[in-house]
Amino acid sequence: MFDETTLSVIVSGFAMSPEIAARANLEVFGALYGMQGAALARAIDDALALVGLADRAGDAVKSFSGGMKRRLNIAGAMLHDPELILLDEPTVGVDPQSRNAIFDNLAELQRRGKTLVYTTHYMEEAERLCDRIVIVDHGKVLADDTLPALLARAPAANRLLVDTAGEPPATLIEALKAIGGVHGVSVAGERIALDVDDLPRTTPRILDSVSASGLGIRAFASERASLESVFLTLTGRSLRD
Repeated sequence: MFDETTLSVIVSGFAMSPEIAARANLEVFGALYGMQGAALARAIDDALALVGLADRAGDAVKSFSGGMKRRLNIAGAMLHDPELILLDEPTVGVDPQSRNAIFDNLAELQRRGKTLVYTTHYMEEAERLCDRIVIVDHGKVLADDTLPALLARAPAANRLLVDTAGEPPATLIEALKAIGGVHGVSVAGERIALDVDDLPRTTPRILDSVSASGLGIRAFASERASLESVFLTLTGRSLRD
């Protein structure tokens, strides 16, 4: 069992007082964990160094950016050296640079042997960070596996995106669906997305069919199966309120 000495929770909201300095905030957090004196001072120095805020320790938190505040949240959670850290959407509302800095912090915690439980709506974050992924929809667990095992559930191994010079007609879509190796076709405006297993074999036939329809091809690109495609396969593509 984990208790308060081995567990920390980091939520998407901000837990620090904006009017006082970063170090003073961490001193309050440490006191809540029963820490004091030189041990607390060392823990604060280490936590601030971990999240890259050592040079801002004396600044009022209200002067911090959103990303810096999120990183200070992580520092506060690490003061008592917990074994398990629960993170609830810690990157909400931050810029790309701060997001990458948070990822670097979490990677360092993983290297230190910490267990991280991470909730997010961003599939690319789960792909980047997680050893094991649980997909939950309306309170029901739909999948619980490693990333490679989940990607194997995708409709196909790859996706081909074709941008056309005009909206594709229904006859073209039906022709594309009939091509061997094509497992799914969807259209958004002038873009056709096709799920395929063998890109080298199938792509020429797809492009020939588009050209034969009279539509020009403005661009095409491929991408591998993603966790997002697996998520949509399991939960459906209809809009959620």
